[in-house]
Amino acid sequence: MQALGARKVYDIPGALGYGERCDAEDTASSYLAVYEDAGIIGGNRRHWCFKAASREQVDAFHQAGLDHGGRSDGAPGLRADYHPHYYAAFLLDPAGNRVEAVCHARG
Repeated sequence: MQALGARKVYDIPGALGYGERCDAEDTASSYLAVYEDAGIIGGNRRHWCFKAASREQVDAFHQAGLDHGGRSDGAPGLRADYHPHYYAAFLLDPAGNRVEAVCHARG
């Protein structure tokens, strides 16, 4: 998530949080909280997609995921079946969920 510019807002046993927490003064910010679940993922796996500002961020996201135990589910590259500039990479987290980073910008 750091590769996509999302800072870690907490890291406790069994949970991580990324982004910008909102408060009464800033209701527009948002963050993602991820909690560990010992249950079987199976058919209930999730697909998380995060917007990247550049193709380089997509590449960095994919490499960081691999470096930290993720498995590739699609190397960085164009996915023209979505649109001509859809540049994405896919990872599987340790539980089997699919995590994507995508850049929609031209070149």
